[in-house]
Amino acid sequence: MDSINIESILHSKLLSSVVPARVTGQNVVQELSDMDLLMKLHYLKGYYFFKSSSVQGLTIFDLKKPMFTLLDHYFMVSGRIRKFGSGRPYIKCNDSGVRIVEAWCNMNLEKFLEMKDYSLHEHLVPNQVLGPELAFSPLVLIQFTWFTCGGISVGLSWAHVLGDAFSASNFMKMWGQIMAGSLQGLPKSQAKPQYTKNKPSTANELLSVKRIGHVGDYWIPAKDWNMETFTFQITPSQFNNLESKISSHVSPFEALVVMIWQCIAKIRILETRTVTICRRDSENKKDGILSNRNQMLSVVKADFSVEDADLTELAALIINQSVDENSEIEEYVERNQGKSDFVVYGANLTFVDLADSELYELELNGEKPVFANYTVDGAGNGGVVLVLPGPKNTEEEYHRGRTLTVILPEYDVTSLRNELEREFNIV
Repeated sequence: MDSINIESILHSKLLSSVVPARVTGQNVVQELSDMDLLMKLHYLKGYYFFKSSSVQGLTIFDLKKPMFTLLDHYFMVSGRIRKFGSGRPYIKCNDSGVRIVEAWCNMNLEKFLEMKDYSLHEHLVPNQVLGPELAFSPLVLIQFTWFTCGGISVGLSWAHVLGDAFSASNFMKMWGQIMAGSLQGLPKSQAKPQYTKNKPSTANELLSVKRIGHVGDYWIPAKDWNMETFTFQITPSQFNNLESKISSHVSPFEALVVMIWQCIAKIRILETRTVTICRRDSENKKDGILSNRNQMLSVVKADFSVEDADLTELAALIINQSVDENSEIEEYVERNQGKSDFVVYGANLTFVDLADSELYELELNGEKPVFANYTVDGAGNGGVVLVLPGPKNTEEEYHRGRTLTVILPEYDVTSLRNELEREFNIV
């Protein structure tokens, strides 16, 4: 299919802002944890697609109105980045607001999704980089795009320094609940991050993340290669086929990790033997709190050929030999007053487990999205794979499919697609 000129189908963008319904107060600040600052060069992009019945009777005013209430609670989302005298960044909660974009697309929603042209999806979310004037850069932007059929996409651009994908998807879910009048009280207000003055780390080097040159006040890492994003579905039957190739019992996430890891090892000239695993710390999670501290970063290193390994052997390596680096990372960031700059996603080939995120819990008019997806900006050359919940169906939740969003250097994408089709019949 010939590529489509986005300017021919997307038009008439209107800009506005939403602020908290009440003034937050004077000199209110939100300090940023070491894990928040670790993620500052990354940006999450969320895509929610709703059919026409989901927004029947709704206007842009109806969509924006509940945000005033939501931002009363999440007042830091309306703030802007400042720096302490030490140079450590923080959020000044000055009610500067969330940027809103309204746009129109000259296509039917169903046709748009059937094309599976994810380069077009990128235009349904506003571009976002914090800086170079940090004091004027919004942390969150939301775009509403109307399709000719009456359907809508809701695009979220979220500065990762605010919190992880679970924080972002929960923020969007609560927006829908406020709109519906179904929210039974907002969660407790944000708690300030607690800092521990750590002893110097004994780690020789951090393997799960990569320190880069100082970026100053323009918070985006330099790109060595053009990165390309593609998304595909794993059905329950494909899960069964994959699990049959692994003799030990593994989680769906671990099964997908070994599948993609081995495929990428086969297509790269230099075999990928080190991967980063990013998962949620379910024991310490705090619902309703925006944070990156629930993320657990671990590194897995293979001292054998991944390309020739049995999938069971790779799965056992992930289960038994993952090394948690959170403590060492936080110690390092703290010692440098939060002024060091890092790439996390794509420092190595990185796998992010978002299967338990609440993408499909955002409802409009009582209806869930027909499709929802997240991706990330600022990924390094190692690439990143997001494992997300698939669209809901009538099957048991455990056997529900998954959506995989893959961000790789563009020269890897076609080769990976071919390898997935050849080895696992996944197109």
